[in-house]
Amino acid sequence: MWKNGLKVAGTIGLSLALIVGCSSNDPNQGADGAEGGLSGTITIDGSSTVYPLTQAVAEEFMKENPGVQVTVSESGTGGGFQKWALGETDINDASRLIKDEEKEEAAKNDIEPVELKVAFDGISVMVHPENDWVDEISVEDLKKIWEPDSKVKKWSDVNPDWPDKEIKLYAPGTSSGTFDYFTEAIVGEEGASRTDFTASEDDNVLVRGISGDKYSLGYFGYSYYVENKDKLKILAIDEGEGAVEPTEETINEGSYSPLSRPVFIYPSNKALEKEEVQAFIEFYLENVKDLAAEVGYVALPDEEYEEGKQAYEDAKN
Repeated sequence: MWKNGLKVAGTIGLSLALIVGCSSNDPNQGADGAEGGLSGTITIDGSSTVYPLTQAVAEEFMKENPGVQVTVSESGTGGGFQKWALGETDINDASRLIKDEEKEEAAKNDIEPVELKVAFDGISVMVHPENDWVDEISVEDLKKIWEPDSKVKKWSDVNPDWPDKEIKLYAPGTSSGTFDYFTEAIVGEEGASRTDFTASEDDNVLVRGISGDKYSLGYFGYSYYVENKDKLKILAIDEGEGAVEPTEETINEGSYSPLSRPVFIYPSNKALEKEEVQAFIEFYLENVKDLAAEVGYVALPDEEYEEGKQAYEDAKN
């Protein structure tokens, strides 16, 4: 059983069985099968956690559809939804479910979300690779470190056996879905966090910060750890039943708790009226399982992908 709402009833999965019309041996033939192919632009923004996966899909899609320009940006899940709700983007990457207030803002512009779950991710807690005093940390200690008005300033404030050195903290910014999810899972309230940390919507900034300070600690999506294993040390998390390290297996089965979670893309109903967006979504669904593993995500079980086919078709129609 997923904890903290990880198993969301009714979440729309994806389908690997979708037929992609853009497949062709002719690089000039597009998704509609016509000579010359598709043309147009697709704009995507949102979660920095989901960014590497969507960017990988976009690059492959553009190889087969050179007439379509797909632009992928990362302003955080919340920041992306603000643009998406105004109709400024076609698709929003999200590391959490859309909020009711975000749906309401979108509805003012006759925009409705189409929710597609694409993979699993595990929010990972990182330290500097030269950190030799901690290999695992409890949820209780993480809460003590990150809660509002935390009294923890030094490692020794958490455990007297740890160094009498200031903890340098790094985390996603407050518009990030990862920030929302982590604070709810660890602190117990979404958005509740101490404020004296280095924040960035760009996880690469967090990687550089943590890897540059021996006494650092921070968190972000598992895929960024996979890309930077030589620069970071990952911690196992103990929720009370023994420490579990995030791996593809533990994230997929949910034993890496409470920080395993699904991630999503949200095309809008209006965006799905565009032929090039339809082609891109279908390509995404066809290829996401293989690409997920390549960029550090955990693919969904096959049945969850299959369940999404009819839901996507219904939304498109």
